[in-house]
Amino acid sequence: MSRFGRWDVVGWGKSTAARTAARLEQRRREAEARLRDDEHLPPGEGLPHPDEPEHAQQLPATPYVREAHPPRPATPAEAVPWGLRVAAESTWRLLLLGAALYILFRVVITLRLVALAFIAGLLITALLQPTVTWLRRRGLPRALAAAGTFLSGLVGIGLVGWFVVWQVTTNLESVTNRVQQGVDQLRDWLVKGPLHLTDKQISDFAKQISKAIGTNSDAITSAGFTGVTIAVELLTGVVLAAFCTFFLLYDGARIWQWTLRLLPRHSRYAMAGAGPRAWATLTSYVRGTVLVAFIDSVCIGVGIALLHVPLAVPLAVIIFLGAFVPLVGALVTGTIAVLIAIVTNGVFTAAMVLVVLVAVQQIEGHLLQPLILGRAVRVHPLAVVLAVTAGSIIAGIGGAVVAVPLVAVTNTVVGYLRRRKAAGEEVFTALVAAQEDQARESSAAEAEPPAVAGGATVVVVEPGAEDTPAAGGTGTGEGTGTGEGENGSPPPGGAGTGD
Repeated sequence: MSRFGRWDVVGWGKSTAARTAARLEQRRREAEARLRDDEHLPPGEGLPHPDEPEHAQQLPATPYVREAHPPRPATPAEAVPWGLRVAAESTWRLLLLGAALYILFRVVITLRLVALAFIAGLLITALLQPTVTWLRRRGLPRALAAAGTFLSGLVGIGLVGWFVVWQVTTNLESVTNRVQQGVDQLRDWLVKGPLHLTDKQISDFAKQISKAIGTNSDAITSAGFTGVTIAVELLTGVVLAAFCTFFLLYDGARIWQWTLRLLPRHSRYAMAGAGPRAWATLTSYVRGTVLVAFIDSVCIGVGIALLHVPLAVPLAVIIFLGAFVPLVGALVTGTIAVLIAIVTNGVFTAAMVLVVLVAVQQIEGHLLQPLILGRAVRVHPLAVVLAVTAGSIIAGIGGAVVAVPLVAVTNTVVGYLRRRKAAGEEVFTALVAAQEDQARESSAAEAEPPAVAGGATVVVVEPGAEDTPAAGGTGTGEGTGTGEGENGSPPPGGAGTGD
């Protein structure tokens, strides 16, 4: 299309739009005329434009004022929305706290031998401290009471260990024979049972096991060295725990006072109140756990002995040590008794041992724990399971043992600090309210005008004091008084005469 043709089309479109607008305006005027005739409106008044509201003609004309834009913020931080600023500041604080906890955990893992030894010493001290207190009340010196209790505990642990070793060495030959009989029975079942294996297949399987052991001799040797290292670390931890136990029994109060002096001054009073409560919780937990573990081991040991399972006493001791891990310890260590029962007495006896374990575990969870521990250790079972799992992941068996008392002590300390803060806020609120009441009373007393009569101060005479002269003047029973102040001058207010 040429340039002139394009402009002709544009001109034709504009003229068409103008004609359409003219026709619409004519129709609007005709409609207004018909409505005016129907409403009998005077010719000078017209209807409002359909695009305008009815009250648009009545509103006064006001000049248009352009709304000013808000000023630019002084700093870029003020331009950030408040919610985003709160979220950002909370996030970096949480990240900082997480980094501090991570560093703390790394330090604990690196020094886990020292940490576990000290915590074990704390647990043993919590168990033996009541005995030391009882001996000191009977008049024994502190050093003698601590040493006697510590040596008695060592002797008791040594006797228990000797008894366990004696039982194992005594019954080891019979257990070995029963294990050999169990292996022969398993071989006969593999040959004559539903698998129908041949002697050659079983022999080839045994040769493969021997070959695998020979091939992995280096790994087995390194595992042996690892076992020796673990044994050395265990012996070191035992010696360190015994050392910590003795000095905690002997000088625990001074150690606690020294620890308090390391804290900031404004935190000492709070921790001084939280410390004894945490120690009471730990003592109650350890004593209750020892009693529950003893009951579990006795009941399971008696059940194993009645089912004629060998090594009943050593198994009971192992279950006693495992019961220090709540809810799952006795059941996990009891599986050793189940395995020995399978090898020595068969599947039925093993099933009965498992029934005994489950029954004792149910009695512990629903009766012994609530009755013995009571409300001293208020930790939910879910928190117990999570704490045991986390402790075992971080520090193995030792972490599983110390996880629950650590959670219980932390719960006690946090609860005490929360209650202390709430009580302090209540006291502060009461003091502020008392000060406000006193200020209102003082302002009200100052705002009261003095009672005047005829421009002179009225002296109010109490009953029974008519003959008593006022300070700085003389008084008569008829209510008139004249007074002289210092150097013969009248007191403030002049003299007054009452009716």
